[in-house]
Amino acid sequence: MTTPVPARLSPRDVLGVGAAGLRTRPLRAFLSALGIAIGIAAMIAVVGISSSSRAGLDRALAALGTNLLTVTPGQSFGGGTATLPPEAVGMIARIGPVTTVAATGTVPGAKVYRNDRIPAGESGGIAVLAAHLGLPDTVAAELAGGTWLNAATEGYPAVVLGASTASLLGVPATSSDVQVWLGGRWFTVVGVLDPVPLAPELDTAALIGWPAAESYLDFDGHPTTVYTRAEDDAVASVRELLAATANPRSPNEVKVSRPSDALVARQATDRAFTGLLLGLGAVALLVGGVGVANTMVISVLERRSEIGLRRSLGATRGQIRLQFLAESLLLSALGGIGGVVIGVVVTATYAGTREWPTVVPVWASAGGVAATLVIGAIAGLYPAIRAARLSPTEALTAA
Repeated sequence: MTTPVPARLSPRDVLGVGAAGLRTRPLRAFLSALGIAIGIAAMIAVVGISSSSRAGLDRALAALGTNLLTVTPGQSFGGGTATLPPEAVGMIARIGPVTTVAATGTVPGAKVYRNDRIPAGESGGIAVLAAHLGLPDTVAAELAGGTWLNAATEGYPAVVLGASTASLLGVPATSSDVQVWLGGRWFTVVGVLDPVPLAPELDTAALIGWPAAESYLDFDGHPTTVYTRAEDDAVASVRELLAATANPRSPNEVKVSRPSDALVARQATDRAFTGLLLGLGAVALLVGGVGVANTMVISVLERRSEIGLRRSLGATRGQIRLQFLAESLLLSALGGIGGVVIGVVVTATYAGTREWPTVVPVWASAGGVAATLVIGAIAGLYPAIRAARLSPTEALTAA
């Protein structure tokens, strides 16, 4: 007499018996999968938004350029604030790889108000800067409305407002013939700038022509910031020359910086925050895994009669174990795939509101699904082993 050999379960059969348990309790399966989905969606969204932000920064830097350098006065030998000589702009312009140069100079004591009735102590943090005509081209600034200063207006009381300055003073970008009280006299607003990413100090400034600052506000002609564009392959070498060129007598009193470095540094700070959010997403994923384990343990307790019946009909312990493990994996996979979809949608929505390209790394999506499968296997292993250990008589009697 030959010993009966148990039938083998094909992969299709394994999926079928695993899905059967989920179909009989759809609400419980949905809630368990939702816990997994929330964790995966959080992780995908964090990675996607961070990647989209970096892609947006890269695109912005590609448009703005990374070849802008700024020269500002540092500290003097005695500890005070140094000054740049009036000839600094012209000397920097003579450096071979330099393509454009423009400067601004702070006009001390000058304040800007919407009218002449506001108390003098309320400055609003607005700086008055004398500006060269080539400033917008050098710093990649765009106008939200109006026009920039030109050869006809730079010597007269005309002013261009930064984006934040216009907002503080209540001056719309589309307005015309608006006047502001600047330095004790009326200046006509001829334009309003868009925010300038590479020169944010211009956003909170009121910009007037260099000759007008000297004529009306006793400006001394010393530049306080010199913006320099250099050829892309010569930025490093130009940077080494700028201090000595701008102030040959005291190059140690000159500070040279690269505005694009500040944007990249800010992005690095955002990455640290991203790491924290990923940790929170991992905690949510762990909680989802506990939910799956709890669901599977309860499923084993409720389905003892099914287990006993299958065992009495010839199912082996390995097949019972495989059934419940497959059910746990399916449950986790559904949550993982749903979480990836939700995470991608959240990333695309947020990136769209910030005008970033939507970027979700493939490794994040694939890793999210793989993580859910690992969690599903771990969560379902104990319930599967427990179900396989039940003898047919014990299971049927308990039922």
